[in-house]
Amino acid sequence: MRVLVRDLKAHVGQEVELLGFLHWRRDLGKVQFLLLRDRSGVVQVVTGGLKLPLPESALRVRGLVVENPKAPGGLEVQAKEVEVLSPALEPTPVEIPKEEWRANPETLLEYRYVTLRGEKARAPLKVQAALVRGFRRYLDRQDFTEIFTPKVVRAGAEGGSGLFGVDYFEKRAYLAQSPQLYKQIMVGVFERVYEVAPVWRMEEHHTSRHLNEYLSLDVEMGFIADEEDLMRLEEALLAEMLEEALNTAGNEIRLLGAEWPSFPQEIPRLTHAEAKRVLKEELGYPVGQDLSEEAERLLGEYAKERWGSDWLFVTRYPRSVRPFYTYPEEDGTTRSFDLLFRGLEITSGGQRIHRYEELLESLKAKGMDPEAFQGYLEVFKYGMPPHGGFAIGAERLTQKLLGLPNVRYARAFPRDRHRLTP
Repeated sequence: MRVLVRDLKAHVGQEVELLGFLHWRRDLGKVQFLLLRDRSGVVQVVTGGLKLPLPESALRVRGLVVENPKAPGGLEVQAKEVEVLSPALEPTPVEIPKEEWRANPETLLEYRYVTLRGEKARAPLKVQAALVRGFRRYLDRQDFTEIFTPKVVRAGAEGGSGLFGVDYFEKRAYLAQSPQLYKQIMVGVFERVYEVAPVWRMEEHHTSRHLNEYLSLDVEMGFIADEEDLMRLEEALLAEMLEEALNTAGNEIRLLGAEWPSFPQEIPRLTHAEAKRVLKEELGYPVGQDLSEEAERLLGEYAKERWGSDWLFVTRYPRSVRPFYTYPEEDGTTRSFDLLFRGLEITSGGQRIHRYEELLESLKAKGMDPEAFQGYLEVFKYGMPPHGGFAIGAERLTQKLLGLPNVRYARAFPRDRHRLTP
């Protein structure tokens, strides 16, 4: 029976079988030291008299588990048999045990199919999987239904800009930039829905925080009073996501030396107008209608200094900078919000317009063609509850939680302005 590295403490003094990859090797002649890596960790293997294969070869090891305080994890396996299941045919382009986030980033990404095997490279993906698991678990418990919406669409949820066009038989179609319109439709079916799926944005950005394909964690909820219901939901949701990651991916968090945030019972809130005032009068940074990346960074520092919080809701954005479906107020603001985490926007959300005539008026005011949204608009003729939702960018959240220098390290195979492989 195979034993995983993480379970070896329960087998001290026993003979076990391990399966994994040759992480590292050192040949001292009569004595040879190997590090064997499996999905759960790394252990030292002591053997001798072998013709050692190249690192990353797949191995089967049978041997005795003994305590050794100088070995990784305080244990080692004294091998009685080492079988090469599949040899590596050439050296890896990066020495996996020596990988560093800031060393040759292009090489790390170019050879992602093998550099992902490194403990530091795979750790963010393990943490992200735990965050998504916590996301699903909390919403399932709150009686949300997971949905699966089309990713090839006729029109974009936010207009015609930023869309990747595709040929769809004799028609022109687009990769979905958001499940927004479909999740609103599904509120009329289930009242509470969520989706975990990729989205695409055709933006020219080439920065450490932007991807052209990313994982969106979308939530939509019916019969709300206003956007405060959504913010309270997100507070509880994020708290559980962080708890799940810490409980089930704690080793990976510690490996990366991440400063794990505390989570307040209530995240501080600033209206967009208040945020602009703070930026201009207290921080000496003038800002336009929308908040720049630098403005968000400064607001993050402000929240940390004033409230001791890594988190900040900015609310009531002007109608001019929000999508057509955002619920408007008479003063020109909207029932909308962004969530900043350590000065980076990770969430955008708000209440939606739920009446047919008001949606038509809003589309026209934005200069958009209602005909392109016919299938979406039809549902509002049949009664829709006051509703709203938000979307969390999984990679951005993972990047900021773990202190990664680039959001690309939070996706297995990133797609950006210049990268279509591997």
